[in-house]
Amino acid sequence: MADTAVRNAAVADAFTKPGTAGSSITNSTLTDTQLMASRLTEDVGGGRNEVRVLHEQYDDLHQRSHEVEWRAATAARVKSSTATLLSDVSELGFAWRDIARLVGVSVPAVQKWRKGEKASGDSRKRLASLLAACDIITDHYMVEEIASWFEVPLSSSAPVTPLDLYAEDRADLVFEFASGHTDPEALLTQFLPDWREHYRSDFEVFEASDGRYSIRVKD
Repeated sequence: MADTAVRNAAVADAFTKPGTAGSSITNSTLTDTQLMASRLTEDVGGGRNEVRVLHEQYDDLHQRSHEVEWRAATAARVKSSTATLLSDVSELGFAWRDIARLVGVSVPAVQKWRKGEKASGDSRKRLASLLAACDIITDHYMVEEIASWFEVPLSSSAPVTPLDLYAEDRADLVFEFASGHTDPEALLTQFLPDWREHYRSDFEVFEASDGRYSIRVKD
C-alpha cells in the first residue's frame, strides 16, 4: 500500500511538470511517467480484485457467524417454558397474528398456548429462535422497538418487510438488512428475483390541490 501511494504521488507530480506530455514522448519509447502509470494501473487493478475476493469472503463469514450465534442463542432461549417464551415475544410488541406467522402456526394454536396448553417441541424451538433473532438484532444493531422494525419495508419500491423474510425462513436476509451492509434492493433480489415485475403498478399516489391524497394512472 505504501509503495502504491508513493507511486501514485509520483505519477501525479510527473503529470504536472511542463513538457511531460507531448514534447518528449515518442510512439516507440515509454517515458518513466508512462511506465510508472502502467505499473500503478496494474497494482490498483490487482488490489481491486483482492478487495473483491476479501469482501466476498467476509460476507460469507459474517453470515455464518450470524447462524452460529443464532443457534447458540436459540439453545439458551429454548430452556424457558412455552408460557415464558410467548410472554417474552408478546412484550416485544408483536401482534398475536404476527407471532403465529413468524412461528409457522395458526392463530388458534397461539391462543391455546396463551391458555396454558403446551406447544410441540418444534413450535417451542421456533418461538425460542424468534426471540434469539430479536436478541441478536437488538444487541448488535441497536434496533429499538423490534416488533415495529419487523414491519418496515426494505425498500419503497416493494412492500416486503423483515417479517415477510423471516416467515419465509430467510432469517439470513433479516440479519443482513439489520446490519446495513447490503443494499436493500439486492436483498429483495435474493428473496424474489423478479420482485420489480412482481410489484410493478400502473398506478401512483399523488397529493391533489386540496391537500388530499388520491390515486391516478402513471404517465
